[in-house]
Amino acid sequence: MNAPKPPYPLYRTDTLPLENSFASLPPAHYTALMPTPLPDPYLICASASTAALIGLDVAEASSEAFIETFTGNRLLPASKPLSAVYSGHQFGVWAGQLGDGRAILLGDVPAPETEPSGRLELQLKGAGLTPYSRMGDGRAVLRSSIREFLCSEAMAALGIPTTRALCVTGSDQLVMREQAETAAVATRVAQSFVRFGSFEHWFYNEKHDELKVLADYVIDRFYPWFRASANPYKDLLTEVTLRTAHMIAHWQAVGFMHGVMNTDNMSILGLTLDYGPFGFMEAFNATHICNHTDQQGRYSYARQPQIGEWNCYALGQALLPLIGDVDETQAALRIYKPAYSEKFEELMHAKLGLKTRQSDDRQLIDALFSILQDSHVDFTTFFRQLGNLQPGNGDSHEDLRDLFIDRAAFDAWALQYGARLQQENSIDSERKLAMDAVNPKYILRNYLAQIAIEKAQNKDYSEVARLLQVLEKPFDEQPENEKYAALPPDWANDLEVSCSS
Repeated sequence: MNAPKPPYPLYRTDTLPLENSFASLPPAHYTALMPTPLPDPYLICASASTAALIGLDVAEASSEAFIETFTGNRLLPASKPLSAVYSGHQFGVWAGQLGDGRAILLGDVPAPETEPSGRLELQLKGAGLTPYSRMGDGRAVLRSSIREFLCSEAMAALGIPTTRALCVTGSDQLVMREQAETAAVATRVAQSFVRFGSFEHWFYNEKHDELKVLADYVIDRFYPWFRASANPYKDLLTEVTLRTAHMIAHWQAVGFMHGVMNTDNMSILGLTLDYGPFGFMEAFNATHICNHTDQQGRYSYARQPQIGEWNCYALGQALLPLIGDVDETQAALRIYKPAYSEKFEELMHAKLGLKTRQSDDRQLIDALFSILQDSHVDFTTFFRQLGNLQPGNGDSHEDLRDLFIDRAAFDAWALQYGARLQQENSIDSERKLAMDAVNPKYILRNYLAQIAIEKAQNKDYSEVARLLQVLEKPFDEQPENEKYAALPPDWANDLEVSCSS
């Protein structure tokens, strides 16, 4: 993602013109509270591109004001910190009241490049206990904070709708998980952190007035053109359903797996929200489960599109009192399947370097996924190398063939693909440039994150910064960083991520 380039510095940390529009909602929607300070905080890493979005020079990140502010030890002027209440379905089961158990919203700041609100919210994750922490301690640990920071910025660079991450700060204070770990705070940035579960909370508590207040807030702030509609709440559901379908199509096309697609982790703006036990597909397996906690495979790669639709139906149920008609609600939701299919096919055509649409393209795509599955081919490596294939030049196939156990199956598919390219008179050099622009060479593989985390746990933060620089340019060749595109080593097979953080 190209960050805006305002003249620096527009603001220093302590002069950020902070407001908090969410605090204008009735108090039932949140609890006002102060972050809990961490002793002797220090900077782990900061994102220059996210800083630029809110008019900060990343050089500010080394200042005491920046570190203290984005650890929660110092409040900005006019700050009204709060934690929001919401509910949700977790693993398909109604979980009741949840809420920001370790997230505190500082407020929102000007971001002229961000439409339509022109503002971005700043939220601390790991800043201490809230009334919604349940049995937790309100803290985040270093490993999960680094993973969220890096993945937020990696997804943005891939062009996938996402929340952003400004920085990670750390402290030597210990918190207990499976073992003692050091605490950290990640500063997240987004237009809004309102979730599907924010609406479910009021629906299931039969508080339709509060439901309407929240819906009106979201419409007025983010979808103001709906006000001219006969049924703005139906339009809201339609738009969110469309955005969700498009977001998940992007996930599938790049091999991203969220891991915890609960309704309380679904953004009302169609942003990838709440990076926990996520993963990027490596050896292709459509039933792969990236979350060790997900024993039933509800959130496997193959099921993400279906779960996205299920979550939209859960939102539709919550908005039904405002939409006022079951048929109208269902009409809004019916957009999901065609919107997902159209966006996914658009993305796959780009990944395959196809400029036109043919009636049998879906069969070509399905056949590809079948042979990827059978040989468990590395997802990212395959698509990146596919740009080198030249129909009629068998030598161009050799690196690709070596990725497959069943080379005959690949050869058969490559013949079909080559014939398809020739149908549209595809030019090899032009196609490669186009394919390299959409098929990343660099993704946040689990083993790369683990190496950076282990170094950071020993107070060496250089690998976090280095990995961020690589991931910010995922489509570039970066010959000096070739090792970051390598297949995972054998020890990476033992890595597991779960909901524990």
